[in-house]
Amino acid sequence: MSPRTTRPGKNREEFVSYYGRPVIKAPSWSAQDIAGYFFLGGLAGAGSVLAAGAQLTGRGTTATALKVSSLAAVGLSAAALVHDLGRPSRFAHMLRVFKPTSPMSMGSWLLSAYGPAAGTAALSAVTGRLPRTGAAATAAAAVLGPGLATYTAVLAADTAVPAWHGAHRELPYLFAASATAAAAGMALVAGPVHENAPARRAAALAAVADLTASRAVERRLGSVAVTYREGRAGTLLRTARGLTAAGAAAALVLGHRSRPAAAGAGLALLAGSACTRFGVFAAGVASAEDPVHTIAPQREAARRRAERAQQTQDAERSERSR
Repeated sequence: MSPRTTRPGKNREEFVSYYGRPVIKAPSWSAQDIAGYFFLGGLAGAGSVLAAGAQLTGRGTTATALKVSSLAAVGLSAAALVHDLGRPSRFAHMLRVFKPTSPMSMGSWLLSAYGPAAGTAALSAVTGRLPRTGAAATAAAAVLGPGLATYTAVLAADTAVPAWHGAHRELPYLFAASATAAAAGMALVAGPVHENAPARRAAALAAVADLTASRAVERRLGSVAVTYREGRAGTLLRTARGLTAAGAAAALVLGHRSRPAAAGAGLALLAGSACTRFGVFAAGVASAEDPVHTIAPQREAARRRAERAQQTQDAERSERSR
């Protein structure tokens, strides 16, 4: 039997794919586990950064709440990762190697270092004991937090999945903005109103950064960006943008007036961040399942290389003819 030619739609390039099957294997990760891991890791990491800032500025109640929420989030994220791996021993095996060029290896070590720091910071804040140790742990968690919040973007982009790999430069910024929105939302939910001014400002900045990074991802991906606009991923990402924008606006306008308003804004920000992570995950799966998203970018890249080579040859001929 001969290969089947896929039927092109609007603005879709025609090419040959064996029986219409995907060219690459779609991610076998569980959406609930791994997209949840993406979200919870971002919440934990960014939360530790905001907790350190709250501690330094005398916002003790918010700092304690964020430390506890970061510990809970990293614990749940580790549980989700182990559940997807199938056996806890598989996570332990990843710590047998320290490989700076591997996002998976570095992420495993990062998670292993961050967890104890977050736990010590939370325990000290709740019990009031060992304040110096708690302060050191808070600082360590804040230093490791940005890496924990964004390394999953590098991990996803290191795969052959078109919707992730094609946006390898912009995806970490999107994850950072999403994580900041989640942490700001948690601060609004758990912290008192008179301490939430930094969280409200962080929410506004995160909303702007999230929208900017989302647009940059779609520009970078070109035709593959359709996976971010259609289907399950499109629904999730549109919902994410709406919730994040609404949460940030409510935080700025109403967050300083009442606890219910601040909590509502915070919940919207948390939900928006979760939708972003699940939407990006869904876009990656969709791009891997449709062979056009694998072939078309490769053909476009080959065409650009050929054009650059031709331009170089033309310039050399012009130089020799002078």
